[in-house]
Amino acid sequence: MSLILPDGFPVVEDLCDEGIARELLCGKVEDASRTLRILIVNLMPVKRDAERDFLRLLVHSPYDISVDFLRMKSHISKNTPMKHVETFYKDFDGIAADEYDGMILTGAPVEHLPFEDVDYWKELCRVMDWATTHVRSMLCVCWGAQAALYHYYGINKHAFTEKMFGVFPHTLRVPESKIVWGFDDVFYIPHSRYTEVRADEIECVKDLRIVATAAMAGVYMVEDEERKRIFVTGHAEYARNTLHHEYQRDLAKGLHIHIPNNYYPSDDVTREPLMRWRSCANLLIGNWLCCYVASR
Repeated sequence: MSLILPDGFPVVEDLCDEGIARELLCGKVEDASRTLRILIVNLMPVKRDAERDFLRLLVHSPYDISVDFLRMKSHISKNTPMKHVETFYKDFDGIAADEYDGMILTGAPVEHLPFEDVDYWKELCRVMDWATTHVRSMLCVCWGAQAALYHYYGINKHAFTEKMFGVFPHTLRVPESKIVWGFDDVFYIPHSRYTEVRADEIECVKDLRIVATAAMAGVYMVEDEERKRIFVTGHAEYARNTLHHEYQRDLAKGLHIHIPNNYYPSDDVTREPLMRWRSCANLLIGNWLCCYVASR
């Protein structure tokens, strides 16, 4: 099936260069009743990287998917040209009357701030409130998951003593959950964050259940009882070299950063990183679309 994207969307060329057929990326709405509508609230500073990561996964679904991107009007992007954002992204006023089958809320590098000090926090809360009645299912990622857990359930984030950085083995607590159908008993997911949500606080909320955890990285996946919201603290959508680029960036900034765990073969930064999470990423998105987003 195919994606329906804004006309002239630049990341299409990136995905074609990866070998994805252009016709899968440039679809048209043939039957609106058989097309899923997905809204991506892209809070990442380099918008194009996140666009590429999520579209790479969505394109392999069994559905035609119309994708809109939402920006925070109260925030000026410093790492993506405003022309790109203004051309290809909608603001809340442009989608407030619409309904979507699914919404992806990305991460954002603002973990050091209390939620209320993030410059677009009030606007994001408005979006999350709207999603309660206008979106069938949400997939919230990394800081987006922490923000949603805080907004909907009052669960706060807690700082690590150092960055949780690398690719970690995870195990299932609720293997019967549809969001993890097909997952191995042990599966790997990248993490890159300075804060966490804690299991004991989540377990106090009767409407939530922890689906998967990691011994080192802590809580990974949480879902609500109604299957309306999925929260994941890691980055299954990351490309092979994303952690490598983050590592090099942090070194260049003079930050105290360790080599990403379980990433480079023998911790040799000159070797190509191992891609251990591709199958889980595709299962996660596929299960979400089939069992949560497309369910009527």
